[in-house]
Amino acid sequence: MVRESFDRELRHLQDEILVLGSMVENALTESVSALKQQDLEAAQQLVAEDHLINKKRFEIEGNALILIATQQPMAGDLRTIAAVLEIAGELERMGDYAKGIANIALMIDKQPLLKPLIDIPRMAEKARDMLHRSLDAFSRQDVALARAIPAEDDEIDALYNQIYRELMTYVMADPRNIDQANHLLWVAHNLERTADRVTNICERVIFTVTGELVEIGAESMNDAGLAGVH
Repeated sequence: MVRESFDRELRHLQDEILVLGSMVENALTESVSALKQQDLEAAQQLVAEDHLINKKRFEIEGNALILIATQQPMAGDLRTIAAVLEIAGELERMGDYAKGIANIALMIDKQPLLKPLIDIPRMAEKARDMLHRSLDAFSRQDVALARAIPAEDDEIDALYNQIYRELMTYVMADPRNIDQANHLLWVAHNLERTADRVTNICERVIFTVTGELVEIGAESMNDAGLAGVH
């Protein structure tokens, strides 16, 4: 009975990670949509609701720590709980990136966009899809999927470089475009960092299942972006 109770609580923790992941996926999608549509009300709502993502993360962490303290999990179970803690932190940070994008939408306000946004929404959709599948890999303990997803980060990087080059052409054509170009580049930056954090989740899935610590990709994270714009 004790083991059954523990398994049930551990499964609940994993399910709560999926709930948090769904909240973050929605925030990422809606923040870019608010930017594209210049929907200031939606952007303000996203900023205001960021605390719900933070709250869910802290609930998950609290429950995980209680489980460790009261159930004395075995090594394999402890890796799963550690993964829950790590992934909850990664997801909360992605929520900050979405909040940063919503803040940028508010900064741009109703100024005419330099061009219709095409590649930024594509970048957001790709990052969201990678995130969704990384959480699916965690839920199903699918090592093969966790190893495969990070390779798709090259597509995100290619879109980022394309956005950068295009924005620079607008700045060179008219230096007055520099502020908006910089804002849009930070949006792309936050989406790129989202994909980097998906790689972190995949690494944690691999460790949970195999006990093997792997580092997929040599580039280190850089969080100097507008994720923390308040």
